[in-house]
Amino acid sequence: MKVTELILNKLYDPRLKGVDVNSSELLKVHQRILEEKPLMRHVFTHFYTECKNNSERYFIQGGKEIEIGAGVSFFKSIFPTIISTDIKLSPGLDQVLDAQNMDIASNSVSAFYGINCFHHFPNPQLFFDELNRTLIPGGGCVLIEPHWGSVASMMYKRLFKTETFDKNAEQWQSDATIMTGANQALSYLVFKRDFEKWQNDNPNLELIKIEVLNNYLQYLFSGGLNFRSLFPFWMLPVIRLKEIILRPFNSFFGLHTLIVIRKRI
Repeated sequence: MKVTELILNKLYDPRLKGVDVNSSELLKVHQRILEEKPLMRHVFTHFYTECKNNSERYFIQGGKEIEIGAGVSFFKSIFPTIISTDIKLSPGLDQVLDAQNMDIASNSVSAFYGINCFHHFPNPQLFFDELNRTLIPGGGCVLIEPHWGSVASMMYKRLFKTETFDKNAEQWQSDATIMTGANQALSYLVFKRDFEKWQNDNPNLELIKIEVLNNYLQYLFSGGLNFRSLFPFWMLPVIRLKEIILRPFNSFFGLHTLIVIRKRI
């Protein structure tokens, strides 16, 4: 076994060992882990705030606000107008929703929010077609996805056996199920490598913004939802200071990219 695998196995939360990643049991364990990790909750609060702030800045308001791929999200506990959805039922969800085939009226949504879910879509073009159909003119979608910089590319290739990180994949489509087979580099393929194709295939959508988020040390040290925490929450000011100092190197060290898409008026 490689040294990297030994370290990851040591850090992996023991409560997740043997849990089927496509089962409802995974959500229950993730919920307990999230409740026990204040640093992780702080990271997600930052994600939710970034989503909401970008929505208010770039999108026309007035329609529904829908979170897709919510899982154990607490987005709507901070912003009560959010409708939380996922492809499978779990406690706290408002609706079961397939982002590639949405049971939502046309021209009725002002904002979609998706955190670490886009790369799980087997056919992302179906999702873009649904954005075009369901969004009001001037409405949009905020995605937070794995970044594709040097550190992220190295790390994501090794983190999960159930997902890949293939920046050389020939096509966007995959054999992904709910939690297996996804290509974590999908946002790179679509919005970086094949951006011209995305524009041509989606003339009614425009890419407004791509930004590398600056909370990568918090995310890494929190352990996420699958690994043990490396530092206690009281060290947050020190961690945040280091992130601020390293801000000029976000594209190199960053772990998540924020993507803002808007439907043309």
